[in-house]
Amino acid sequence: MHFLLTSSASPPKWFGPTGPICEDFPEEEDLILTRKLAKTLQSYDIYESKQELKHREAVLKKLETLYKEWLQEMCDQMNVPEVVKAKVGGKVLPFGSYHLGVDSKGADIDALCVGPGFLDRKDFFTSFFEKLKAQEEVKDIRAIEQTYVPVIKLTYEGIEMDLVFGRLTQRSVPEKLNLLDDRYVLGLDKRCIRSLNGYRVTEEILQHVPNVHNFRIALRVIKLWAKQRNIYSNLLGFLGGVSWAILVARICQMYPNATPATLVIKFFKVYSTWVWPFPVHLHRVKNRLDPNMWNPNVNPSDRCHQMAIITPAYPQQNTSVNVSRSTLAVLTKEIKRGHAIAQKIQQREANWSKLFEKQDFFDKYQYGVSVTAAYITRKDLFYTLNLKRGSNPATAPPSYMPTVTTGQQGMKRKAEPQRQMSAKKLKADKVCKPIFALVMTACENVFALFAYFV
Repeated sequence: MHFLLTSSASPPKWFGPTGPICEDFPEEEDLILTRKLAKTLQSYDIYESKQELKHREAVLKKLETLYKEWLQEMCDQMNVPEVVKAKVGGKVLPFGSYHLGVDSKGADIDALCVGPGFLDRKDFFTSFFEKLKAQEEVKDIRAIEQTYVPVIKLTYEGIEMDLVFGRLTQRSVPEKLNLLDDRYVLGLDKRCIRSLNGYRVTEEILQHVPNVHNFRIALRVIKLWAKQRNIYSNLLGFLGGVSWAILVARICQMYPNATPATLVIKFFKVYSTWVWPFPVHLHRVKNRLDPNMWNPNVNPSDRCHQMAIITPAYPQQNTSVNVSRSTLAVLTKEIKRGHAIAQKIQQREANWSKLFEKQDFFDKYQYGVSVTAAYITRKDLFYTLNLKRGSNPATAPPSYMPTVTTGQQGMKRKAEPQRQMSAKKLKADKVCKPIFALVMTACENVFALFAYFV
């Protein structure tokens, strides 16, 4: 008698929307390349010391204690029943580069403050803001409410932090909180969903890579490369941290057993031939007809996007909406350059340091426009940071005066500018109007960067 044997084993797990391209394990040459890569990364001094990491952890714990203390005070102020007050809880959850484990030395920390549903969002930006402001450890604090994701910016014991607030529909915040459950965002207003999704997207990325350790090393490499080549900026039309993280995570899904060095090489190979705006997803998308999700077949505005790098958390959104045709051309050119260098590295014709060579703006471009911001007090500086968020230019402080300098062919770093004028007079100059519009649109972003260098 013959028996038909069938396997009860479940099919292999896929971390992405499709199966892996290659599941080969690394060879000795791959390990050697990875060791050389790790040594090169160390030379750029991007890692924090153990003492600095402990300081960051301590600051987050202090902030969470302060936040929970404030929640108790709000319960007393609102005459909340004792049974509710005792279980109100409260969480401060880091997200972004810090939560991904790829934050660089001196980088800021993004943190989500989760609160109960009976609180008003305004309380966070008034009452909690004042409580933070009263702390001796807090410096340079400001609340920015009229923006895509409302945020409180501050420096706590020397560490810059961005705090966002998200409410749950329930009356308490449990100690064991799984924010990846989509039920927590159903029925919330858009600002709360956006705030919660900072953490949700970061956690989803970590959940969708087969090897977190290799992912982190590869992402550090790509972030360093992008910064060295001046293409690490969502505000200026390139890609920000979340976009780069999703791109690297997708490569990890395609090559689940690859070493960090191999992942970097495959990163440039895959994206040098990628046909944009074909989207990059980390998992299969459900509810495709949901109008809140990125979908060019449903939302006409999504069809205009030059690139599509989609977040893995509901509602899925495009992280690369600021990319234009011109910045996409720059990104494509840099990725192809990276691919050419990666091939040489693989063939032992170049070192990893070649990949991280800085781009010289003044050698690359024949013409340039320089934006200079000057201020007398920190208050004047913070005014410039809020221009884009509804401030009236007519109320600008007397000391606030942005200027634009136009350079000429062959300009050098220390050369005298050809001419300098106020923003009002620039329109009358011979600089073409499209360039003027682009410069003035970017002014607020430049001022934001300026704040970190003074």
